[in-house]
Amino acid sequence: MRETPWWHPARHEDRRPILLARNRIQGAIRGFLTARDFIEVDPAALAVSPGNEAHLHAFATEAIGNDGQPRVMYLHTSPEFALKKLLAAGERRIASFAHVWRNRERGPKHAPEFTMLEWYRAGEDYAVLMADVAEMARLACQAAGTPLLRYGDLTCDPFQPYERLSVAEAFQRYAGVDLLATLTGPEPDTAALRAQAAGLQMAADDTWSDIFSRLLSERVEPHLGQGRLTVLDRYPSCEAALARTCADDRREAERFEVYACGVELANGFGELTDPAEQRRRFEIEMDEKARVYGERYPLDEDFLAALALMPEASGIALGFDRLVMLATAAPHIDAVQWVPVG
Repeated sequence: MRETPWWHPARHEDRRPILLARNRIQGAIRGFLTARDFIEVDPAALAVSPGNEAHLHAFATEAIGNDGQPRVMYLHTSPEFALKKLLAAGERRIASFAHVWRNRERGPKHAPEFTMLEWYRAGEDYAVLMADVAEMARLACQAAGTPLLRYGDLTCDPFQPYERLSVAEAFQRYAGVDLLATLTGPEPDTAALRAQAAGLQMAADDTWSDIFSRLLSERVEPHLGQGRLTVLDRYPSCEAALARTCADDRREAERFEVYACGVELANGFGELTDPAEQRRRFEIEMDEKARVYGERYPLDEDFLAALALMPEASGIALGFDRLVMLATAAPHIDAVQWVPVG
């Protein structure tokens, strides 16, 4: 039998309390940002490049110019390139609630169109962003009228001090893998990681990154953010194309993710500002995309040029719909969107 559509009055009556809580949460976070002198900006959704991560998939369209000639453009997967251009232009603290689009993604925690909250702090250490997310999680609970974040049977108390551990520590603790031992050479050692991943389903042609991602999703992530928020810090540099490397160990980078109830909420960086190095990393990512999916996305040359003017900064993207899901104990991302994608 066909499910009652979201626009039916009876179903909307059930959805409406969650949607009103969403608005209160957004208002509380906007108040947090305003009180800290952030300027809210509104980037264009159409871009010449949707981002250059190998496993990120975009929606493409054609823009017809006045000369009648088509030009391929993309709905952005993140407002990152636009916001970093604004940092290059001279802004210091900026934030955006942006609709973003990601193809090949649909499920309880994924929607092809969703709201991303992204913000940047010029001249500030990336650890400050961890405290930002923790406070936003507390504000979300207060606005929703609940003491805990919930997803299924799991709970997370954002009012408790968050746990901060490195990716290497998490892999050792939950997967029994010495991750840094596989990163001693110029390239990640796939054979060494494969040897440590006993019992993991792997294909013969899986790369180091493939095995890393599967270990993370199957053996590490389910343990994160249980009882309190977890900040998973210091990602391997080869998994952090947009982040600075750590000063004390170039095998690791200033990238972190925040988890609650086993769900990734946010992804933050100490931002890379070297245009040549960023180009090199993007080209590696696009070569991998071409190998796996048979396509590549263009580089945003304006973005690469702007990096030369961009100040040292930290930046982060938070899945706003996911935060609302956990604050309202909603089972599915569609439940917290005013108008979900059909």
